[in-house]
Amino acid sequence: MGERIIVAGGAGYIGSHVCVSLLDAGYSLMVIDNFANSHPESLSRVRQISGVNDPDRLTLVEADFARPEDRARIIDAICSFRPAGAIHLAGLKAVGESVAEPARYYATNINATFGLIEGLEAAGARQLVFSSSATVYGDLNANPISEAGRTGPTNPYGHTKLMIEQMLTDLTRADERWRVCNLRYFNPVGAHPSGLIGEDPNDIPNNLFPFIAQVAVGRRETLQIYGDDYPTPDGTGVRDYIHVCDLARGHLRALEFLSDGANGGAHVFNLGTGIGYSVKQVRDAFAVAAGRAIASQIAPRRHGDVAENYADAHLAAEKLNWTAEKTLAEMCADHWRWQSQNPNGFAG
Repeated sequence: MGERIIVAGGAGYIGSHVCVSLLDAGYSLMVIDNFANSHPESLSRVRQISGVNDPDRLTLVEADFARPEDRARIIDAICSFRPAGAIHLAGLKAVGESVAEPARYYATNINATFGLIEGLEAAGARQLVFSSSATVYGDLNANPISEAGRTGPTNPYGHTKLMIEQMLTDLTRADERWRVCNLRYFNPVGAHPSGLIGEDPNDIPNNLFPFIAQVAVGRRETLQIYGDDYPTPDGTGVRDYIHVCDLARGHLRALEFLSDGANGGAHVFNLGTGIGYSVKQVRDAFAVAAGRAIASQIAPRRHGDVAENYADAHLAAEKLNWTAEKTLAEMCADHWRWQSQNPNGFAG
């Protein structure tokens, strides 16, 4: 049995794929999740994909790091599990929602991190891979954006990510036993090739791919394209989309990096492809994968969105031995396989 790892938020979209990657690599996992934007069925599917049915290899604690009344139970569970470290994916993640509900985002995301740090500290497990975001860069940098780029989030969600990065960096400076990787994701999309797990938002999707997929499968009538007057080739926003399985593999590489005692302190890595695609390009590629047209209409820009961003991911290639491998066509095909086989998500 491999090392024991806490996966906070492990039942979610990215978390479930991370769990598959870690189980395949021999790790034993404790998932801590409150199912606020996830479904317990995802972990059943993770077991099915990985062939792991041993509860010692994958165990679940249903709890909320941000709730003080859950804190003691979580700390006890972490200490009993005796992990080597954790992957932190717990928290709220929608840009638009964060603009409408900033206090909720600050309270949830910051307090969840405090809770996880407290539990890891009690267990003496001071290795942490944090799910950060390219939103920390805001609109201040020329593309491609490197880790040395200026930070200046344009929305509360991005501010919480940057604040947590700073908290974790300060933690490593105060106590050299702590080792941290802050992974700045660009735009995770796609699904496991089996079609068994994928993105299943509870309400109206906040991200492009699940919205397109729900239009393609008939759950929604029209894709809303937020702005067609950006300074981009076709006027729509350009983003760096990364397949969720590539992203999950990046977490595995980050854990391996931290397990080397020479890699102390806090490290920042971009995880992206280095290629930007516009909303219209994604819409058209998804239409090919699904074999049907995607109805769309132009809507006003969303506050907090930027025109364009894509990654310089050379540092991850150099230090983590990681590069994204999946193409846009594969992202669309895998996402469509998940959505078409699960038109109502995990609800059936």
